[in-house]
Amino acid sequence: MNPDHAKAFQPDLAVPPGETVLETIAALGITQAELSARTGRPRKTINEIIKGKAAITPETALQFEKVLGIDAAFWNTLEQQYRAALARAAERERMQAMLDWAKTLPVKALIRQKWIPSFKEPVKQLEAVLSFYGVVSPEAWQEVWSDLRRAASYRRARTFESDFATVTAWLRKGELDARGIKTGPYDAKAFRDALAHIRSLTLDPGTGFVHDLVETCAATGVAVCFVPELPKLRISGATRWLTPEKALIQLSLRYKTNDQLWFTFFHEAGHILLHGKRSVFVEEPTAAASTTATGADEALQQAEEEADAFARDLLIPPGDYQSFLSRARFTGPAIRRFAAEIGIHPGIVLGRLQRDGYIPYPTRLNTQFKVRYRFAEP
Repeated sequence: MNPDHAKAFQPDLAVPPGETVLETIAALGITQAELSARTGRPRKTINEIIKGKAAITPETALQFEKVLGIDAAFWNTLEQQYRAALARAAERERMQAMLDWAKTLPVKALIRQKWIPSFKEPVKQLEAVLSFYGVVSPEAWQEVWSDLRRAASYRRARTFESDFATVTAWLRKGELDARGIKTGPYDAKAFRDALAHIRSLTLDPGTGFVHDLVETCAATGVAVCFVPELPKLRISGATRWLTPEKALIQLSLRYKTNDQLWFTFFHEAGHILLHGKRSVFVEEPTAAASTTATGADEALQQAEEEADAFARDLLIPPGDYQSFLSRARFTGPAIRRFAAEIGIHPGIVLGRLQRDGYIPYPTRLNTQFKVRYRFAEP
C-alpha cells in the first residue's frame, strides 16, 4: 500500500492496521516470529497487533519503519484511522440507543422556531438536539437540568414537572442568546438606578424600546433576552444567574401586551435585586401562590410576593395610585390623565386596575390603551 494514499484514506469500515502488517511481512517473506525478533517486540504483541487487539504505538511504528522499510507516519496514520473508525462505529450505536430519549423532547417545536436545523436522518437530528443543549448524552442532559430543577422556584410545580423538557428547551435558548450579549460586571446600584430610565421606556408605543432596554441592562451586568414561548409552555419570564457577575432576565411575551410585559420585566428585576444569586425563578403568569404552602413553598411565595410588590410599586407609586383610586373615576380620559401625571403608558394603568378588580378584563379600553407585541416569524 502506498503510504501517501493511506494518509488521505478515511475508511468507512474499521480495518485493523494489522491486516496491512500481515500483507507486508508476507510480501517480504517475514514471519510473525521473525518480525518479533527483528523489532524486539514480544510475539504476543505482534500477534495482537495483527488481530487488531493491540495498537501500533509511535514507538512500534518507528520499529516497523526500520524493519519493513515503510515510514513510521504511515503506520501511525493507519492506527489513527482505525481507532477513529472504531469510535465512529461506537458512536453510531450509542446514538441509535438515544433515539427514544429524543422523542421525549420538543424537537418539532425547536425545528419550527429554527433553533435547530431539520434532518431526515434520525441520528443527525439527534446530534442537532445534543448540540443545542451542549451535552453528549441523555445522562449528561439529565445531570445538567436536574441541577436547575432543584434550584428552580417555579410557581406551579406540577406544570414544571409535566413540561420539564419544554421548559429546559426554552431556558436553554435564553442561555444561548445571552452569550451573545456582552455585559459589564453586575452592579446592583447601577441596575437599580437604570430601572428609572427603563420605566420611561414604557411610553414607547411600539417595540423601539428593545435595543435601549437590552443595552441599558447589559451595562449593569444583566442580559435581557426575548425568547418566544413554545407550545404547552405557560411561562411569562425567568430569572437566573449565568455567572456571579451576569444575570439573565428572559421574557416570552406570553400575553403579548405591554402591561404584562413590563410587569413581568420589573418582577424579574425585583428577583435580581432582592433575592440570592443561586435561585432560579420561572414565572407562570396565571399561577396563584398557595395559601397553605409551608417550608420551601412558603419561602417561594414570599419571594414572589416581594417581586410582585417591587414591580407594582415601581411602575405605579403607591401614594399616587391610592390618590387616583380615591377619585373613583376609571374612565378612559381619567386613566390617560393619570398615566401622563406619573409618566407611564396608560395601558399599564389599565392592566393594574384590571388585576386589582376595578375594571373587568374584557373591556373596550383594552384596544384603546394596550399595546400588543409579537415576535417576528422565524
